[in-house]
Amino acid sequence: MGLSETQAIVVADDQNPIQPVFWSRPQSVIEADLEQLRRQPLTKFPEKPQTIANPDDPGLALLGSGAFVATRHADILHMSRHPEVWSSAEGITVIDSPPEFNEFFGSMIALDDPRHGRLRRLVSAGFTPRMLAKLEEGVTAQAKEIIADVRGRGEVDFVTDVAAKLPLKIVCDLMGIPQSELDFVFNQSNIILGISDPEYAPPEGIDGITALLMAGGALSDLMKDIARSKEGSDSDDLTTVLVNAEIEGEKLTDADIASFFVLLVVAGNETTRNAISWGLTYLTNNPDQRALWQSDFDRYSAGAVEEIVRLASPVTYMRRTALADTELAGVPIAKGEKVLMNYLSANRDEAVFEDPYRFNIQRDPNPHIGFGGPGPHFCLGAHLARREITVMYRELFENLPDIHATSEPDVLSAAFIHGVKHLDAAFTPS
Repeated sequence: MGLSETQAIVVADDQNPIQPVFWSRPQSVIEADLEQLRRQPLTKFPEKPQTIANPDDPGLALLGSGAFVATRHADILHMSRHPEVWSSAEGITVIDSPPEFNEFFGSMIALDDPRHGRLRRLVSAGFTPRMLAKLEEGVTAQAKEIIADVRGRGEVDFVTDVAAKLPLKIVCDLMGIPQSELDFVFNQSNIILGISDPEYAPPEGIDGITALLMAGGALSDLMKDIARSKEGSDSDDLTTVLVNAEIEGEKLTDADIASFFVLLVVAGNETTRNAISWGLTYLTNNPDQRALWQSDFDRYSAGAVEEIVRLASPVTYMRRTALADTELAGVPIAKGEKVLMNYLSANRDEAVFEDPYRFNIQRDPNPHIGFGGPGPHFCLGAHLARREITVMYRELFENLPDIHATSEPDVLSAAFIHGVKHLDAAFTPS
């Protein structure tokens, strides 16, 4: 069989990691299947039209012929270090998106160098030590406010009442978005990342592709209005910095800033809220590790946060597209083939992590790739995400020391995001 003739294996949807239903099953079943995938040769899986919205959705024809799924740590490191072979510019999810998507979702994360590098340097101008210090003050203040709002209740939906509120407020404060728009941003981000989940399905008569375009367009319009209002101002938010930043004679356009905001809403909001949410589940299920962390918060925080991110792997995968005929793990890959780097699987790779399913806040070393692999696309907001997780758990342990999950996580039906929609939790009210 030639390079251009690679065929996807035929499997049931619940055995196909490209399909949302694969990730909606019991965690033990998912882990067993991923372990099997790590043991077998690199495999190409088919794409199914039913992955988005309803089966009559006309946009579903946009789905391609399938993708390889890389599940081993070493293979993903190799791909991440060779962007000259593995391109981001064809898309970061398995879906071959229509051109209209690029206006809202074509941020720097879906670009290759040199354009990617120039945009990243422009955006990095806003992540200075001064800006990060200001953000950290806001993280602490917001975490205290969130806890104060729930501390007398005794029971909460930990996701919507606690975990989701911190990163959303920080992202919006970062970009100068008014407090009055927080619920709007939250709802649009749920549509973008949860379109395959029945809870976030679009209204009857609106197909999935249209719903995604509408949500992306709504966030983009909001950000463009904010960006225009910052022109010539001396505000200290990131939008003002980005409006005025210039490198090598290039400035960001309103569309660039808007697509970056959509990226922040996805990468900086949804992923951090999911890490915080999964963290409570891990701590509830591992009381010895919880007690250890609470015994000396500062000593164990760094390790605890890294272990939460490793197991949670909030972004399940990122796609790359081969720019030339190549091979990965001894398997031929044709130019134009899609390969999904499954971070969640790689962060459980037995070849790298001893006792990989154990939640161990003293794990050392812990070379997880929960913020993406090494290379040009490593998460720009990793430092801020770590800080948000640390501050939230400091406030929880100080003010609600016995908070614990009282149910299993209500998991998002999605292949791209390892999300938690709802998580019941209880504590002694104060």
